[in-house]
Amino acid sequence: MGEINIIVIGVIVITALTSYKGFNDQVFFDRYKFNIGAILRGKQWDRLLTSAFLHGDLMHLIFNMYTFYFFSTFLLYYGVAFFFITYLGSILGGNLLSLWMHKKNPYYSAIGASGGVSGILFASIILNSQISIGIFPLPLNIPGWVFGIIYLGYSVYGMKAQLGNVGHDAHLGGAIMGIVAALGFIVMFPDYPFISFKPMYLLFMLIPLSVLAYFVYKEK
Repeated sequence: MGEINIIVIGVIVITALTSYKGFNDQVFFDRYKFNIGAILRGKQWDRLLTSAFLHGDLMHLIFNMYTFYFFSTFLLYYGVAFFFITYLGSILGGNLLSLWMHKKNPYYSAIGASGGVSGILFASIILNSQISIGIFPLPLNIPGWVFGIIYLGYSVYGMKAQLGNVGHDAHLGGAIMGIVAALGFIVMFPDYPFISFKPMYLLFMLIPLSVLAYFVYKEK
């Protein structure tokens, strides 16, 4: 448990520090954010990863890191390697989708760990569909799959409302990577402890995910 907390807190601290640096240093922020022109023309491929460690404001950071903390703590029970493959793979998957979507707009920029967080969230819920999460000040925990629907619903709203330069469409790519990672894990290790996959809950979450995919397609 101690090792799990160290890893989770370590990622959160690094993300918080780099985000805080970005809040106060525009040059730093502009260098490491996701930007189509800088990636495709400037060949700064590191932005596909570094942009996940920047956030638009404090609330954006807190919301992402709260979600990350809860579901990452759970996902690490399936192994450190699987956790990092899922998180980093979801970040890259989300940003590659954004790169494909906006490749004709060199000025398009985005930031945030949304793709990675979506991947962690979806992978966790697939591996144990009965997981629940507490949200202050609600007196009761809510099912993880319900939280997943709320999270995706916010992504759909944010994408339509064009809230800030948050990479809302990266939620889709990250979520897909999380689904693929979790289902792959189940196929490879069907007898692994803690697996409690309920296809029905995945189907529930695929509804807002499909809506998000529709808007992504329309945006392109």
